[in-house]
Amino acid sequence: MRPVTKHAVPPAGDICRLSAIDLAQAIRQRHLSVGEVVGAFLDRIEAVNPLVNAIVSLRERDDILAEADRADAHLARGGAAGSLFGLPIAIKDLASTTGLRTTFGSPIFADFIPQEDDFFVERIRKAGAIIIGKTNVPEFGLGSNTYNPVFGPTLNAFDPALTAGGSSGGAAVALALDMVPVADGSDFGGSLRNPAAYNNVYGFRPSQGLVPAGPDIDVFHAQMGVEGPMGRSVRDIALLLDEQAGYHPRAPLSHNKEGSFLEGLRSKATGGRIAWLGDLGGRLPMEPGILELCESALARFAEASFVSEALVPDVDFEALWQAFVTLRQASSGCGLKAHYDDQEKRKLLKPEAVWEVEQAMRLSAPQVHAASVRRSSWHRTLLSLFERFDLIVLPTAQLFPFDVTIHWPKEVAGRTMDSYHRWMQVSAFATLGGCPALNVPVGFDETGRPMGMQLIGRPRGDLAVLQAGAAYETMLPWPAGAA
Repeated sequence: MRPVTKHAVPPAGDICRLSAIDLAQAIRQRHLSVGEVVGAFLDRIEAVNPLVNAIVSLRERDDILAEADRADAHLARGGAAGSLFGLPIAIKDLASTTGLRTTFGSPIFADFIPQEDDFFVERIRKAGAIIIGKTNVPEFGLGSNTYNPVFGPTLNAFDPALTAGGSSGGAAVALALDMVPVADGSDFGGSLRNPAAYNNVYGFRPSQGLVPAGPDIDVFHAQMGVEGPMGRSVRDIALLLDEQAGYHPRAPLSHNKEGSFLEGLRSKATGGRIAWLGDLGGRLPMEPGILELCESALARFAEASFVSEALVPDVDFEALWQAFVTLRQASSGCGLKAHYDDQEKRKLLKPEAVWEVEQAMRLSAPQVHAASVRRSSWHRTLLSLFERFDLIVLPTAQLFPFDVTIHWPKEVAGRTMDSYHRWMQVSAFATLGGCPALNVPVGFDETGRPMGMQLIGRPRGDLAVLQAGAAYETMLPWPAGAA
């Protein structure tokens, strides 16, 4: 069963425990006012956030409540209400929000006020959500541990001594402790999946291009990072994804969605075949206890008529990881180079950011091309696997939440980690394939540390992955979240 959080938090009130879907419906039907809903979540944030530091750049309470009053007046006049109308949402601090401080977790941008929303933020606003602040991130999103010199660390929802994961760590903790009803995140190397696993919630990395990225100065090359939803249920994830997803003309690699994901969840998954990759036959170091929790979760899938088969594809996984590292350096490292080139700004970059830039500067065009060819080969391998299987499944992380004061683990299961992100190698496979991947909670170790498992589907098979996750969710013997 779910352990009790070690934070001294009061129980959440009835409003904050409602799902995002139920809250939105209650507002539209005027069973709850927007003011009541927003006020309840602001009270919850006031009581809990000082303990965990998940929400940052919170707007003034009076300003937020005034916006809620305007929303109630709009409904009273018979105005239209979008799917997120009246829901308080905090946006991940890597996404630009008009008029609201966006720091990217960096002292370089400590006072930056954007004049334009990211595309998906604009869509969330148009759907009626009330943006109340931001959620904390690592500096420039680098590393699966949410800390930065602007706001400090975000603590795990279950244990103040442990990391929240990252880079969507603030979002995951805010969800788990009922400070927001639903949250956005982004994912390059597991940033929607890892913090979800570490805080017992759901995080969904959509197929490449489903949620338009930008605006950005480069709209063609950066093809591995995506925006996506997080929630306390799969249905809440679908609610937000319906608004985030769809083609945008300024994001040329984006594409249209095929209908509503929330409506699609009305159809239940009727079973299927799962390829269980585990630790890739020992190639991935894995902390003891993780595989056992995931295998227990596979047994729950069996109750929903999914058949699992252990499998290790005939792939050079070390070469595949090196391709991921090269392509990440070519995008993230080059993206940070302008700051590195400024001597004063370089002093403000954390070592991992400097490393990304300096490694990128050593790359040659043939190396980047070879990495892309390796990635293309992996994509073909995945397509062949999806001819036989409906889902590919692995653990979400290779170790349980670790000491928050350790920036990144230097060793996993006796093996030395040669970079700040090597311990999250397990997340690279969905990224490189452009595949949808959903973290589902799988349980806790004997000390109460959470873990998750990623359900990976065929490219653009997002709805099928969510349907499988919804079927699994009905089998869970404990609720998502921590409070």
